[in-house]
Amino acid sequence: MRLLSLLHRWTGALIGLLLAVIGLSGAALVWKDSWIAVPHAHDAVRASDAALAHVMEAASASGGEPLSRITFAGPQLGVHQAIYADGSGAYFAQSGERVAHWTSAWQRPELWLFDLHHRLFAGETGVLIAGIAGLIGIGFVITGSILWWRTRRTFRFRLWPARMTPSAIVRQHRDIGIVTAPLLLLSMATGAAMIFTPLGPWIDKAPVPVAPTLTPPGRIDWRAIIDGAHRRFPDAAIRRIQYARKPHAPVIVRLAQRFEWTPNGRSYVYFDPASARMLAASDPRTGGTAARLQEKFYPIHAARVGGIVWKLAMTLSGLVLTLLGSLAVYGFWRARLDRSRARARHPIAIGAKTR
Repeated sequence: MRLLSLLHRWTGALIGLLLAVIGLSGAALVWKDSWIAVPHAHDAVRASDAALAHVMEAASASGGEPLSRITFAGPQLGVHQAIYADGSGAYFAQSGERVAHWTSAWQRPELWLFDLHHRLFAGETGVLIAGIAGLIGIGFVITGSILWWRTRRTFRFRLWPARMTPSAIVRQHRDIGIVTAPLLLLSMATGAAMIFTPLGPWIDKAPVPVAPTLTPPGRIDWRAIIDGAHRRFPDAAIRRIQYARKPHAPVIVRLAQRFEWTPNGRSYVYFDPASARMLAASDPRTGGTAARLQEKFYPIHAARVGGIVWKLAMTLSGLVLTLLGSLAVYGFWRARLDRSRARARHPIAIGAKTR
């Protein structure tokens, strides 16, 4: 148990602040659709194929760079989000009016917060680090539960330590940790699973088809593409259209069917950008049990299902992770600093105790 305790404490002291940053940014992102400050953000969705095609035309003509993708308005957010090839972007009202524009993700808190939470501002390397931190966090929940069992008779729930001393911080840490352990375990397990895709070997992933078009066309018939996507999935909502504008790259239409938990869906239709001819489609109903299970990771992790109750639960998980991580670092290094000062003041007495 002593070795387990040392491992738990030292690892927490080293990466506690990283987990705190991930937890706090995640808690803020749960509510991002509520605090995005742009006009028409809370408009009711009035989707039609003609309106979506009009927005595609408006977004394509608005940016100085080619349009990379557009995510359409939905129940959570009433504006369309367009991202361009150079990383700039804009929000469009459902009428097609541009209501906000940015040239850098730093100008939009919802964008840089997501980059912080998911990539730690470090690209794919940051994604890997965040995933490893999630796995270590799972280890913290397991080892912390084992260590708590020895002191279970002294349990007392506290939102904040009784005093800001190392011993009081440890008591509060273990007791609030055991209460929220199921939520912490679920949030970190789903987050790490999205990065490391443990079910990947059991999922049959269809390859992205190659479009016959070598040179990207100057104008794309978006209405024909949108109509074609709806013919393939009549009851689905079109959630996103993306196009890399590279040789032989297809236009990808992403839809959400009613049974899917992921807000943007996992149903895809691929089109030749020049002719608007459908090349292939991917239906998650044919993906098997592993694919259906993996599709649930994101909506659970981001509280996109379960209504206000699950949003509050995931917010609590993020805030508790922030509290546990930051106070663990403070308490651990404060205790070591106190011992160092005590040795400096009483070197003989300390030395006598150790003999």
